[in-house]
Parts: sequence; structure tokens; C-alpha cells
Amino acid sequence: MVAYGDRLVLLGASVAVEKGEAVAVLGANGSGKSTLIRAALGLVPLARGEAALFGVPLKKFRDWKRVGYVPQRLGAGSGVPATVREVVASGRLARRGWAPFTRAADRAAVSTALDAVGLADRANDRADTLSGGQQQRVLIARALAGEPDLLVLDEPTAGVDASSQQAFAGALGDFVHNGGTVLLVAHELGPLAPLVNRAVVVHLGRIVHDGPVPEPAGHHADPDHDHVHPHAPEETPSLFGGSA
Repeated sequence: MVAYGDRLVLLGASVAVEKGEAVAVLGANGSGKSTLIRAALGLVPLARGEAALFGVPLKKFRDWKRVGYVPQRLGAGSGVPATVREVVASGRLARRGWAPFTRAADRAAVSTALDAVGLADRANDRADTLSGGQQQRVLIARALAGEPDLLVLDEPTAGVDASSQQAFAGALGDFVHNGGTVLLVAHELGPLAPLVNRAVVVHLGRIVHDGPVPEPAGHHADPDHDHVHPHAPEETPSLFGGSA
């Protein structure tokens, strides 16, 4: 359970994500889907219940190099005049610590991540000069550069151009193909739909569906409408390895 002051935001969640899965957390704006993954990562406190990562209670978990996190619409430059390569290289810190020199393995991981999101040709450009979609791709590359086992993304395609969405889909598809696990929050899946093999739908702070990606219904099935979330009735409430 998660509450902001006296307002309950997440009424309950019991979700287990297995190695190699690509799981989408779907729901309308304000449904609690982002809160679900933020609570699972310890970014917001639980009012009740517990969370676990890789079988370890969150309070005891220290192996953060295994987790890559891409927050929602955070500018890659963040006002600092860093190059794209420098931003992506910062994703290696959890794995190598504050070692003063970059190792060959670090350089290779950064190059591979840039290639994966299609930004190798922009590596020496300032990150804050890129478009919003390109900056989001930089953040995904930063997470990939850390060579995590689990990649968590919060609305990675929201407000992002079509070419960047396709780049996301390709990079995440390769990540899963190589044994990685993906957990992503989305309002619409778009090009990511073929990648996802399971959906968790959140409605009014409760989980109302956990299974195959629901088929669009009504006007959502229109070819010009990309929403994939159902407007389902509330069912059993249920967080990562435990109830909340």
C-alpha cells in the first residue's frame, strides 16, 4: 500500500516478474501504475507490505548494478553541458564505482548501448541539444550501458517521435533476446506491443488484470487509436514479491 499524505494511491499489488519476461504496466493517467514500479524500486515508501528484488527484500538489496532505471521524461542533459557519450557512460558507475579511468569494457559497453538506440553518430554532441525523443533514447542507452539484468522504464515513449519509438522497440527487443528482463509503464504500447508478453493493468490503485495484453475495445479498436489498456472493472488488489 502506498499513500501520499492521507490519500491512498496504491491500494494493493502482488506482482512477480520472472527472468526473461517483458511486462507492461498499463493504465490511464493517475491510475497508480508509475507508483507501482517506483514503490518496487524503493523510490516511494510503502505504507504497508514489502517489496523484493531478485528474491532479496528491498531493505536489504544492495546489488543495484543489476537494475537499470529510466525515469519518466527526465531531460538527458539536465542543464549540464555533457556530451551524449558522457551521459551514457555515467550508467557504468554502479558497475565500476568511482574508478578514475575508464576501462576497455566500459568503453565497449557505452558504444554498444549507443548503437542499440541509434545514436552512435551523436555521441560527441551535447545531450541538451537533442530532441526530446533523442534525449529519452540517451537515457535508455545509459541504463543499457550498465548491463543490467532488469530494465525498468517509466513511460519511455510518452510524447516521443515515431522514429525514437521504433529505436526503443529494437533496443528493448535485443535486450530481452539476450536474456534481459523488462518492466515498463505505459499508457499506450505502440511499437513496443510485439515485445510485451504480459500485461498488468492498474485501475484506481488496484490491479484489475494480470495476463496477456488485452485487446482494444470500442473506440480504442479504431486504427487511429493506439491505446491498449482496457477500462476494466476493479478486481483483486494486489507489489513485487509481496503484498502492499
